[in-house]
Amino acid sequence: MGKRLIILSALVLFLASASAQQDTLKYRISLRDKAATVYSLEHPEQFLSEKAIARRQKQNLAVDSTDLPVCRQYIDEIRRQGVNIVVVGKWENFVTVSCNDSALIEHIAALPFVRATEKVWTAPKMNEGVGDAMRDSVINEPKIYTDSIYGPALTQIQLSNGDKLHDAGFRGQGMTIAVIDAGFHNLDKITAMRNIRVLGMKDFVNPQADLFAASSHGLSVLSCIGMNQPGIMTGTAPEASFWLFRSEDEASEHLVEQDYWAAAVEFADSVGVDVLNTSLGYYAFDDKSKNYKYRDLDGHHALMSRQASHIADKGMVLVCSAGNSGMGSWKKITPPGDADNVLTVGAINKQAVLAPFSSIGNTADNRIKPDVVAVGEGADVIRTDGNQGKANGTSFSSPVMCGMVACLWQACPRLTAKELLELVRASGDRADYPDNIYGYGVPDMWKAYNSYKLKMK
Repeated sequence: MGKRLIILSALVLFLASASAQQDTLKYRISLRDKAATVYSLEHPEQFLSEKAIARRQKQNLAVDSTDLPVCRQYIDEIRRQGVNIVVVGKWENFVTVSCNDSALIEHIAALPFVRATEKVWTAPKMNEGVGDAMRDSVINEPKIYTDSIYGPALTQIQLSNGDKLHDAGFRGQGMTIAVIDAGFHNLDKITAMRNIRVLGMKDFVNPQADLFAASSHGLSVLSCIGMNQPGIMTGTAPEASFWLFRSEDEASEHLVEQDYWAAAVEFADSVGVDVLNTSLGYYAFDDKSKNYKYRDLDGHHALMSRQASHIADKGMVLVCSAGNSGMGSWKKITPPGDADNVLTVGAINKQAVLAPFSSIGNTADNRIKPDVVAVGEGADVIRTDGNQGKANGTSFSSPVMCGMVACLWQACPRLTAKELLELVRASGDRADYPDNIYGYGVPDMWKAYNSYKLKMK
């Protein structure tokens, strides 16, 4: 009898999973309030993790209504309309659902606690998108460099004097970094990356997917920060610990990826992340009616930018790519790079000259962007075959900078997230005359550290 129940339960779960997979539409349901909450701000231990609370207390940050979970009563009522829950975002108070019938969304829109609904995904046609993931071949024969522990990546840390932080003992130990990306192809098979401290992984696009068979983008991004193989390659925070998240769906380009990203950020908060890197940015979509305009780059239009603007208020620092549109018609930074209180990183080459593809600012409300620049043209990375290689993009200047920011925070532990951001900007070689191309310029992390020490005396 017990075995029969197990089989029936498994069948029900399989059918439910198949139904969810067949859904062809996804909608973001924005909610009016949290009036039906069962939680109180006076008891954050009921809805925030110990690590999230400790970070806020250390930086004297108040727990506020954005920290309250989305009301369970609202979620249950939405589910009762016949849709599947995809993700839930408490900071921006939304629920993302999937279904096959848009008429269901009309019923949801009529609920008294619903503020707005928006379609954020339509299933790609059968002949579109990315096919089944195939593993790249692994060689694992990287070149050995005898002149530097950084291997070929020496210049990309030296330009900002991050190596001096390492020499002083600040190599990221005790810092937790989240990498939110598209996949970490062959990470489990690359011998040179086996000693990177990975605390956990989570896929917000498809929880059943194999992140080690997905995109290679996140692998190269991670290598810029976490590599810890002297003579092969040492990244900018080799002793940090990492959470690896997937929010990018390479099968299509839809708004829903920002919903996944928002969920990843909130999960990062809960597990005690200090610094986040995201080498993702969006301005054009498969549904052209959703494309952003320059006036939308105000830090508050895109969900991703609104979510990013909360991050420093939760005691974390977001380092993100400026974008690679400098040579195209768009040219501008891409969300979430327009958000408030984040470090948006443009790309330079190893001679500190701007990479032609690097996106420029300013924001629509005329804030300086990018904030700083780092090596992103001819950046040194580990490839899916396990060997070193070169890569171009602000996708790589961001993690190069991210690791150094983590090391600087390790060296300056009394700083709040916002104070750390200001310190990095102030150390830039263009801090006295920032512009919309280089921002505050190339930061000098050793100068920033010494400035902090003087203030602490």
